[in-house]
Amino acid sequence: MKPLSGREVIGLCRPYVDAHTLGVSAIEQLLIECGYETVIADADLCEAVGAPNEPINEVKIENWIKTNGISRLGFSYRLDPVDGARAFGRLKAALERRNLFEENGGPIKGLYFAGLPEACRRVEAEHRDSVRTFIGDESPAETLEKFGVPSGRIPSALANEATEDAARLAFGQRLVRSEAHLKIKPVDRSGGPNFGTRREHLRDRIDHGIQMGFPPLMRAHVGPYLPNREEAVRLYIEQARQLAETGFLDVLSIGSSQLSQSHFGQDWGDLPNGGGVPVNSPEEYRAIYEAARPMLVRTYAGTRNVDKLAPVYEETINIAWHALSFWWFSTIDGRGPNPPLLNLQQHMATLEHIARTGKPFEPNIPHHFAFRGADDVSYVVSAILAARTAKRLGVRYFVLQHMLNTPRSTWGSQDIAKGRAMLALARDLEDERFRVFYQPRAGLDFFSPGLDKAKAQLASVSVLMDLVEPNKPHSPDAIHVVSYTEASHLAAPHEVDESIQITRAAIEARRRERFQEGGELEREAQERTEKLLGDARKLLATMEEAIPDLYSAKGLYDAFWAGFMPVPYLWEGRDEFARAVNWKTALRNGSVIVIDERGQPIEAEDRAKVATANLIDNYAGRRVE
Repeated sequence: MKPLSGREVIGLCRPYVDAHTLGVSAIEQLLIECGYETVIADADLCEAVGAPNEPINEVKIENWIKTNGISRLGFSYRLDPVDGARAFGRLKAALERRNLFEENGGPIKGLYFAGLPEACRRVEAEHRDSVRTFIGDESPAETLEKFGVPSGRIPSALANEATEDAARLAFGQRLVRSEAHLKIKPVDRSGGPNFGTRREHLRDRIDHGIQMGFPPLMRAHVGPYLPNREEAVRLYIEQARQLAETGFLDVLSIGSSQLSQSHFGQDWGDLPNGGGVPVNSPEEYRAIYEAARPMLVRTYAGTRNVDKLAPVYEETINIAWHALSFWWFSTIDGRGPNPPLLNLQQHMATLEHIARTGKPFEPNIPHHFAFRGADDVSYVVSAILAARTAKRLGVRYFVLQHMLNTPRSTWGSQDIAKGRAMLALARDLEDERFRVFYQPRAGLDFFSPGLDKAKAQLASVSVLMDLVEPNKPHSPDAIHVVSYTEASHLAAPHEVDESIQITRAAIEARRRERFQEGGELEREAQERTEKLLGDARKLLATMEEAIPDLYSAKGLYDAFWAGFMPVPYLWEGRDEFARAVNWKTALRNGSVIVIDERGQPIEAEDRAKVATANLIDNYAGRRVE
């Protein structure tokens, strides 16, 4: 396929049934930044693309291509792989019937397909060199290379960021090829206070590690799946025992099943189990805890009667910390049975319980906004709403989880800025009765299904985590290690251990070499941090002024309802939260921002005015429908 020439127009389309649009938006922005014109298919054209065999739709597609002068066509389908490959084949056949390819006198010089790895394999096998495929693990630089963008068309800021990304990946590749990570040994933390007993607190293990100069605590989310419930629990107990024996993992997070969260202690009958460890009794939790010692242990919160399950976790696994999602794991994301307001009410009651026990609280919140298209300011704001709420209710320890690479096209400088902005605002709350622990992690869709590349990616994102606070030897306090198998299969214990070795080796090597400290990356990160801090403070101040008792279940519900935190890709509850859905967001210069109908950025003050007006109408009894 020929490289892109000077004045090409790239059309981007998807079937209407596939609502995944953030990846298309990311590619669009990359191409625009390189000076190319792009055309995104509207809803009517998406309907036509989904059924290109119908003659009327063939004509619609042809007219769209010719009217807009499209010379390259990208097609995205990220649902079922078989359906995706078939849908692409039907579209290509329609283009051939209309003689739209360059070799037949038409305008189309190149064809691209973005889909799941299996869909890409099927498309490549059937269509060979006539198409270039994107499985979703490509860096911005790799994406532009596949599109055939000449290096001279790439703007300096994007080129610099792509260079930094490529350098981190190359760093990871060198480290993994050298097998230096295999020399990493477990950390002996047995000298810490109350080590491995029911009296041990997360604070004890972190403070002992700081005193001894140990690496960050390593946490992993582990949860095998078997169709037989009892066999699955037995397998998990054995895996916990193996991880305890090898000693690399410090905190075991039980990847409990959705039924464990919503129907604990009940007869599940024929209820569908969507995966995870199907724990269904206090005795099973106790058995896992005993097998896992001396690791700290934690698990998902419940999704029904949340405040009633929290004491069960205290009594059975001495839960290391509780994680709550506030608005999420409810009816609006399909992860729980509670409507959002009831969810918030139960989470407030659970926070009061957490305060009484003295255990830490982790907000499982910001990345769930990001999954639904929220902008980066909302990502930061949602974390700080949780922190301020927790402190007001008496919680003393706050585990700030920071999911990087979400969305995966986020630039490294922006990920650093998001972490720094959250930390700055959260640490403003610190005093003798409130302490923040920082816990970064990789994004869920960051990793390649190819394991060699995924190992290098894990090393590269570990470097990025360490650049959030490069001058603090004891930061981060803990790392949530996402295993390199994330895009391929559920990690076995030895793969969890190797993922920890890669993470620790990458951080040690980065610090030894002072890799990527200072320079353009740091300058860019500082500028972005200041922008995020300013915008987040404006939104938070407006919410506190506009919403009576903001840090309550009703106050937090109203903040979301009014549209202070946009979620354009929310699946359920779109009518209830229409004011949050009715914003547009886009990826611009490696960050997700809110835009207007013309694609121009909307400033924080203007967003706040719109959301405040929604509240005024609501409180006056005039809901805007």
